[in-house]
Amino acid sequence: MPSLRLIAPALFALALFGAAVPASADSFSDTQRTDIENIIKNYLISHPEVLEEAMAELSKRQAAAETQKHEASIAQNADAIFNSPRQVVLGNKDGDVTFVEFFDYNCGYCKRAMDDMLTLMKADPKLKVVLKEFPVLSQGSVEAAQVAVAVRMQDPSGKKYLDFHQKLLGGRGAADKARALQAAKEAGLDTAKIEKDLASPEVRATIEENFKLAEAMGMNGTPSYVIGKQIVIGAVGVEGLKEKIGIARCGKATC
Repeated sequence: MPSLRLIAPALFALALFGAAVPASADSFSDTQRTDIENIIKNYLISHPEVLEEAMAELSKRQAAAETQKHEASIAQNADAIFNSPRQVVLGNKDGDVTFVEFFDYNCGYCKRAMDDMLTLMKADPKLKVVLKEFPVLSQGSVEAAQVAVAVRMQDPSGKKYLDFHQKLLGGRGAADKARALQAAKEAGLDTAKIEKDLASPEVRATIEENFKLAEAMGMNGTPSYVIGKQIVIGAVGVEGLKEKIGIARCGKATC
């Protein structure tokens, strides 16, 4: 009977996938294969740490593959992600780390993420912040995003845009065209010009660009972020974002 050391590859396969021990027709008889499988199963019952180690190794490999995939997609789309003329830029425009957020005006998590972004901007003078409308939740989200693009077209500096952004994302009720226009008016923007600009090809092109970028990077929800070479999905909180910024800046969570 083969030793456990000799059937280690089969043990690893079973531990990872619950698979039967593979064998070619001229390797083991049916009885031998059954005996080997029983040995492995009994061994795992007596040594559950083996399965835990195997799962940990699988998770490690999957995480490494995901990181590699993210870095490749960011590299392929870097110019559109970080330097598109169709994006809103806040904070330090010459910052050493660029923090890109994809958001939806009807996303409850994005409301809390907005506070995280403002906290980071205030605490980190070297942070460049980029906002990209990604209206995935409703028709109202699309309408609000369209108004937001028209606001950006009217306010390239981003100062009034940020005021508009806070009023709309931080307000109560579902965001749509009417609420977005009201927020724009309260932020001191020309709503007549916004209404006119809504028909501009720039509005459609901006949102289409953001959707293409999100698809290329595997983003299917909001908020989602690109920070350096990292893609972050979901509202991970201000401390989690600080860690990602640190990794992008100096290779570790705290610089």
